[in-house]
Amino acid sequence: MFFVYPISSLNRNYIYVGLTDNIERRFMEHNSGKNKTTKPYLPFQIIYTEEFETRVEARLREKYFKSGIGKEKLKAISDKKLT
Repeated sequence: MFFVYPISSLNRNYIYVGLTDNIERRFMEHNSGKNKTTKPYLPFQIIYTEEFETRVEARLREKYFKSGIGKEKLKAISDKKLT
């Protein structure tokens, strides 16, 4: 199984979208500063996850969330989660 996981910085206006086969390990890597891209935006919360059977399906969804309209949807979800 593969997961697409948008995470939101708790301190800054930043949303990161990733793809993994182990969501727990990957989230820990982000919050421990092991990921160079997300390190300046620590700490994070998971907005939500989606599960896919193939990496190809997950990659298509990840690309959608990285697009303009996808980021807007994630921002709306993130804003609801914070209130």
